[in-house]
Amino acid sequence: MIDIAIIGAGLTGLTAALQLQQAGYRVQILERAQRIGGVIQSHHEAGFTFEQGPSTGVIGNAELAELLQQFPELKQIADPSAARRLILKTHKGKQSLFPLPSGPKSGLQTPLFSFRDKLRLLTEPFRAAGSNPNEPLAELVRRRLGRDFLRYAVDPFIGGIYAGDPERLITRFALPKLYALEQNYGSFIRGAIAKRKEPKSDRDRLATREVFSVHGGLQQLVSTLGEALGEEALILGAESCQIAPEGDHWIIRYTRDGQLQQLEARQVISTAPAYELPTLLPFLSEAELTPITALRYAPIVQVAWGVEQALPQFHTFGGLFPSSEDNKVLGILNPGACFPDRVPHAGASMLSIFLGGMRAPEVIDYSDEEIRQLVTERLERILGVTTPPRVFHIFRHRYAIPQYEAGSQERLEQIQRLEAQYPGLHLAGAIRDGIGMADRVKQATLITDSIIGSSHGAQC
Repeated sequence: MIDIAIIGAGLTGLTAALQLQQAGYRVQILERAQRIGGVIQSHHEAGFTFEQGPSTGVIGNAELAELLQQFPELKQIADPSAARRLILKTHKGKQSLFPLPSGPKSGLQTPLFSFRDKLRLLTEPFRAAGSNPNEPLAELVRRRLGRDFLRYAVDPFIGGIYAGDPERLITRFALPKLYALEQNYGSFIRGAIAKRKEPKSDRDRLATREVFSVHGGLQQLVSTLGEALGEEALILGAESCQIAPEGDHWIIRYTRDGQLQQLEARQVISTAPAYELPTLLPFLSEAELTPITALRYAPIVQVAWGVEQALPQFHTFGGLFPSSEDNKVLGILNPGACFPDRVPHAGASMLSIFLGGMRAPEVIDYSDEEIRQLVTERLERILGVTTPPRVFHIFRHRYAIPQYEAGSQERLEQIQRLEAQYPGLHLAGAIRDGIGMADRVKQATLITDSIIGSSHGAQC
């Protein structure tokens, strides 16, 4: 019998496995695919490097920073000159990309927001805090900042992160730090100023908020984690996985190479998405799982577009498209500007275009030719891209990003009830605790700390 079985070899599972293994636990990861990494997958073609999944991450907490410190040769920080974020807006009869303001002067000059909403921003610190704990993000922003800030800042921002609808995302679950600013300080502005003044520990300072990737692509990170774990800790091709309680331990049954196999573990960590839980946890009823499986996922089409054409006017992290300006395209990222090794030479560009999401879920079922025509039209009209792509790939993610909408509280409470009812069961992954890479690493760390702490307590 092993100590911990982990379902899923994505970033959460790999991080938890490594930390537990380093603490002396016997760990086994079961992964349905024949590769590790989950949604993280990098490709190389004709001198271009591109991702099938997330393109970058943000060093948003100490847990991620500490993980990267274990492998210092991997971390790649984005070129500061490409830090600009652009927003698409129709101005003077033409759609153009405008920089998101980075200070008071650019905030006053930008055409993204009306003069009325710019003035309204000055009075934001004096508005009363909201009292609805389940207030949608859109309502919060309209109340505190105005409609233009919702349409040309928050809406595209949410499209870029969640591919979601700010009218349905609940602020305290989707953007808990923003929610806390108002609840704790009464104002976004006052809260941001107060947070900057708060003393930080050396560990707090590790969360630099820098945009990062990994030399050679993000897959190098998960590959390195897998190598550190060792092949014996990984069971790939574990299909039809099911887990069930058996006294004081767990039985994991799965099929591999057509053969039914079984594993026993004292504890189980599941990183499976919500829609896979009924199969994975057959001992639970539909009623017990419905609060979790009701979680919706945004479908996303991702297009990798490598072109032998320099785009100096688009030397930026990327451009985001508000839903009021484009109901099909979420945005265009420019990894080649952030990380020069993504392109074969300075005269080339590597773009990543995201389409669909909750604003246009039907795009996931478009034909390859329809997607190519749509992307070609946007790139030519907005960025002036006229050269045919040297690299062109379409990736469809039908269940890409979970949406923390109404029902999130019920989902979290049910997860807590099930974990209390079945000691040794840990329900993890993006069904809770955030969707970014930093969130996944922090969640894994908190779970492993809890397991280690419980074990030490039991020994005492």
